[in-house]
Amino acid sequence: MKILITGGLGFIGHHLIEHLYNLGYQAIGIDSATDYDVSDSSTIETLISSRLESIPDNINIYKTDINYYSELSNIFENESFDTVIHLASFPRQKTVEKNPSLAARTMIEGTINVLRASSNANRFIFISSSMVYGDFNGSVDEESPCNPKGQYGILKLAGENLVKDWSRGNNIPYTIIRPSAVYGSRDIDDRIVPKFLNAAVKNQTLNVNGKDESIDFTHVDDLVDGIALAVESKQAKNQTFNMTRGSARTIYDAAEIAVGLASTGRISVNEPDSSYPSRGTLDISKAKDILHYNPSIDIESGFEKTYQWLIQNK
Repeated sequence: MKILITGGLGFIGHHLIEHLYNLGYQAIGIDSATDYDVSDSSTIETLISSRLESIPDNINIYKTDINYYSELSNIFENESFDTVIHLASFPRQKTVEKNPSLAARTMIEGTINVLRASSNANRFIFISSSMVYGDFNGSVDEESPCNPKGQYGILKLAGENLVKDWSRGNNIPYTIIRPSAVYGSRDIDDRIVPKFLNAAVKNQTLNVNGKDESIDFTHVDDLVDGIALAVESKQAKNQTFNMTRGSARTIYDAAEIAVGLASTGRISVNEPDSSYPSRGTLDISKAKDILHYNPSIDIESGFEKTYQWLIQNK
């Protein structure tokens, strides 16, 4: 099976390519290697180089922007993809807020371009986000209402609806996956887990916005294993899955673990950030039942793995 991964040099994408390759699939990536006008370009270049080193040399990575349909269509004409996994996106709320017009173009028009180009594929898998739920207390499952808070979640939910509509019109099965707070090696420095770990290592202050705010932190190895299970499962067709650790922890817990690993750093508790939703645990029983998804990396061991990678690569 030949699988295309858009956003193949992104944080999740490069881990997914490596994982699918190890399972025996022919994986091909597309990525524009953008810095989203938020991160320092030299930092992105260093990360991209590190991610490329983790990918076997015989895997083809096209440097292509999904906003340009002609470039995409040429690739799809030259290749014949059985499955398309669409990860290419602005990666988080902060990047969308920095450049909302380009974010909207990439997450809407870019998704439409990938869908149009995928007319000969047998399957389309869209990686969405837990942010589509907006504020929620306790736990949410896939049937819970989606009331996104912030443009990132709104655009992700719009992407889900575009995928479903395209699937109906083209009779090509889809699968939608909603991860949460994914972390691990070779991530950008300004996401919450590497930000906390870096601050702790440098004996700086870790700012916690809301002591009781919680997130369903998910290690990237668990997520890519779950995505691969969705690729393999016929029962995943035309289904939506929460795909997380399935056990939320407070942001304060995360800061304490980071400080404990580094044995340095201090924690400052601030008011919750009103631009982000209050979240909790995502119910993953559907993914467990249908896909046999079994996340095994808790926050303590996951942070330890990420910390060890960080100090070995700084």
